[in-house]
Order: sequence, then C-alpha cells, then structure tokens
Amino acid sequence: MNVLETIESRRSVKHYDPEHVMPEEDLARLIELTKLSPSSFNMQNYRLVVVRDPEFRKQLREVAWDQAQVTDASVLFIMCADLTAHEVDPVKYWGHAPQEVQDILGPALKPFYEGKEQLTRDEAIRSSALAGMTLMLAAKGMGYDSCPMVGFDPDAVSKLINLPDDHVLSFMIAVGKETKPAWPRGERLPDSEVVIQERFPA
Repeated sequence: MNVLETIESRRSVKHYDPEHVMPEEDLARLIELTKLSPSSFNMQNYRLVVVRDPEFRKQLREVAWDQAQVTDASVLFIMCADLTAHEVDPVKYWGHAPQEVQDILGPALKPFYEGKEQLTRDEAIRSSALAGMTLMLAAKGMGYDSCPMVGFDPDAVSKLINLPDDHVLSFMIAVGKETKPAWPRGERLPDSEVVIQERFPA
C-alpha cells in the first residue's frame, strides 16, 4: 500500500478483535516509524504510553465513556508530551548536525520557549498530534486499523498513568485488527469553507 492509498483508506475504526495480540516486532516497528515524526528543534517531545495490560485497560475504559476499543484493540497508545524538553542540552537533539548548525540552533532553543507557557503547551500538542498521525498511518500501512480518541476524563487518565506534572496529556489511539468496518466516510466540507487563498477576507 503506497502512502496515498494509506491516507485514503485510513478510518477511525471502533470495533476490534479482542483476541488479537500484536507481535512484539510489529509493536517495535510501529514505534520506530512513529519516532520519525517531525518536531520543533527536533525535540521529539512527544511521549507514547503503551498500554497492553488487560486489567489496566479496564480501568481506563471506565473513565473513557466505556468505549470498547479501549479494551478490545491490540494496543492502546496514550499520547503525551514533555513540557520541559526545551530545557535539555540541545546537543542531545543536534549532536549529529554540523557544528555551524549546532552553533545556531543550540543557543536558540531554550530562549525560544522559556517563560512562554502557552507556546510550550501548543508545541507539545502539535508534536504529539504529528506523532499520532504518523502512528495511525504507519499502523494502516502495516495492516492495522486505528482510532484517535478524546472521549475520556483527562484528569482521571492522567492520574491512572501517573502523568508527571511537567507533561501534558493529548489524546489516545487504539490500534488493532478491525472486526466491523467504520461508518461510511462523511462528506468533506467544500474547499470554499476550508481553503483560504493568501489571507482571510478583511
């Protein structure tokens, strides 16, 4: 399946085979592909909480509107991000780059985000969203289906996964083997509502 077919065929699937176990090599490959997602300054500030334990997923389902995909999918990913990633030694992100690149980006990283809570949070959500989309497309390309989820109690989920105070919770993604196709795709809004040429009208 090429990338265009993957984009066209990816759907948010709600019904999964609860007996399917994702092989370890598939999980490792899925994570490997997800980590190719772009991120500002190459911070890779997204974090993937991989949940497979059946009993733990029952607890998560209780605070996720009792949605069956939480327990029935092969793997549940909880997408989070580290709000302090910009405080790390930039060599960790740019040690592979030519020295002249390190000399530009290294000193710029911390001041770019420092003291800017909204920007830092926005970046965290952007990063985890990009990683999440990469994960879902990679899953489809590997023969799996997925469903992004925001229908849950964020405080309860944060508590259950012991989310650190300096992290932000973004969304969940269920990944597994479909047992029932998704509903027919809804009509896409017309370009006239979605696409703005150059700038919004004054």
